[in-house]
Amino acid sequence: MSTPTPPQPDFPPPLPPEPPKPAKSCTNAIIIGSAAAVIAAIVATGIVVVQSQDKESAPATTTASSAPAEDLATTAADEPEPEPTYSELDADSFTIKLRTTDRQCFGSAGCNMTVEPKLSYLGLTDDIDPDAVYEITYEIRGGDSGPVIETAELSDRTSLNYTPTVLSTASASTKVSVEITDVVVQGQ
Repeated sequence: MSTPTPPQPDFPPPLPPEPPKPAKSCTNAIIIGSAAAVIAAIVATGIVVVQSQDKESAPATTTASSAPAEDLATTAADEPEPEPTYSELDADSFTIKLRTTDRQCFGSAGCNMTVEPKLSYLGLTDDIDPDAVYEITYEIRGGDSGPVIETAELSDRTSLNYTPTVLSTASASTKVSVEITDVVVQGQ
């Protein structure tokens, strides 16, 4: 005879509990913590660098004023920046020499030569107004035709514009000299 089978229950048997997951190692926490520390170090370094650059460009010392802050703001706004002052230039402000750029001699007939002014300022170039144009008049002596008067223009403190001068001399040994006679600021 066969043994009767017990009746089936109305609901399925409970699932066996899942075995607990093994604890993850602390590697995730270590990685996240390390990344946060590196980011914090980079940000802190950037702040220190920016602050040190700001300190280098700031004046070394500052002084406090006893005037109220309102007075300082109004006074600074009311006072215009002082105009820079430049030296007054005259003939004694420069030295001049002649540079011979071309010479053709013809025995006893003398020489033809081309000369250019070589000008030097005796002060600091910062003393010269960069916006002014100075007309520097000079006289060349030693040519057969007598003294020659020329003018050069000095602008932007260092730019000298002139026309080369052609002279005839009695011989190759004739000395040619130059002297500044006047310095005038254009427009004055």
